[in-house]
Amino acid sequence: MVTISDIVSIVVFPGALFIIAYALYCNWLSRKTVARLQNRRGPMHTGAFGLLQPFADIVKLLAKEDITPSAANRTLFIGAPVIIFALSLSAVFLMPIQSITNLYAYTPILSFEGDLVIVLLICSLIVLNVFLAGWSSSNAFGAVGATRVALATLSYEIPLVLLALGPAIMAGSLRINNIVAWQVQSVQNFIAAPSLWGVALGLAMFVGFCICVLSLLAETEMRPFDMAEAETEIVHGWQVEYSGKKLALLTLARDVKIVLASALLTSLFLGGPTGPILPPIVWFVIKTTLCVLILSNLSALFARFRIDLMLNWAWKYLTPLAVLQVMAIVALSGVI
Repeated sequence: MVTISDIVSIVVFPGALFIIAYALYCNWLSRKTVARLQNRRGPMHTGAFGLLQPFADIVKLLAKEDITPSAANRTLFIGAPVIIFALSLSAVFLMPIQSITNLYAYTPILSFEGDLVIVLLICSLIVLNVFLAGWSSSNAFGAVGATRVALATLSYEIPLVLLALGPAIMAGSLRINNIVAWQVQSVQNFIAAPSLWGVALGLAMFVGFCICVLSLLAETEMRPFDMAEAETEIVHGWQVEYSGKKLALLTLARDVKIVLASALLTSLFLGGPTGPILPPIVWFVIKTTLCVLILSNLSALFARFRIDLMLNWAWKYLTPLAVLQVMAIVALSGVI
C-alpha cells in the first residue's frame, strides 16, 4: 500500500524535486568551475553568485517556440526527450541518498537485488534514445551526431560495466545498498587491522575509480568526449533540430545525468552517503560535489578528441585496464 511518506519521498525528497534542484546546482557548479579555469567569471547576476542561472535558462527555453521539422519522425522526435529525462530521473531513484523516515539511514527510494544492473541498463537505454533522437530529426548533422553516439557507446559502455562489477564482486551482491555497506565495513576493518592486501585492494579500487570517471565523462557527453554534439564541427550534432520545451527537457536531462554519474561514482567507490556525525544527505552532497568538480576540471583541461582517436583510446587502453582491474579484484576477493 502506497503511503503519504512514499509519495513525499518520490515527488519531493529525496525524489524528483530534490534531484532536479540539485541537478541545476550541479550545472551551476560545473559552469563556475570551467569558467574559473578558463579565466572567466561564469554565471553572476541571476540569483546570488548566479546560482539561479541554470533555472533561468530552463525557463527561457520553455518560453521559446517549439518547432518539429516536417521531415522528422514526429513520434520519435517528440518522445525521445521525454524518455531521456524520465530514464535519467528514474536511475537516480536507485541511488542511496537519505531515507525520509530516518535522518541517519540511506535506503534508496527503490532498492532490490540487482538494482545495479538496472542502473547500467538505464544508462544504455538513455544512449539508445539519444541515438534515436538525433536520427529521427532527418537532419544530416543530427544523423552524424547520432552515429557518433552509437560508435562511442560501444567503446565506453563495456569498461563502465566491467568497473561496476568490481565492487559488486567484493560485496557479493548486485544491490547498490549492499555495495555501500561493504565499503563501510571494509574501511572499518582496515582501520582496525591494516594489511598489505587491504592496500592492494584500495589501489585496485582507485584505478577503477579513475577509469570509471573517464567512462562517465563519455556517458554525460562532457569534453573531451562531446564529439556527438560538437558545435564547431556538426552544429550541435544530434540536438541540432531541438528547440523550446524539447530542448529544455534535454538540457535538464543532461544535468540529471551529471547527478547520476556523480552518485554512481560515490556509491561504487566512495562509500555512498555515509560518514561520521553528519546525516547521509550532507555526505551525499559533499561527495557528489567532489565528483562534479573532478568531472568539470577534466572537461575544462582537455580539448575534444576526434571520434577515431576516442575509439582507439577506449579499446586499446580503457577496456584492457578495466579487465585487469576486475581480474585483480577477483584475485583479491579470494585472499581478503
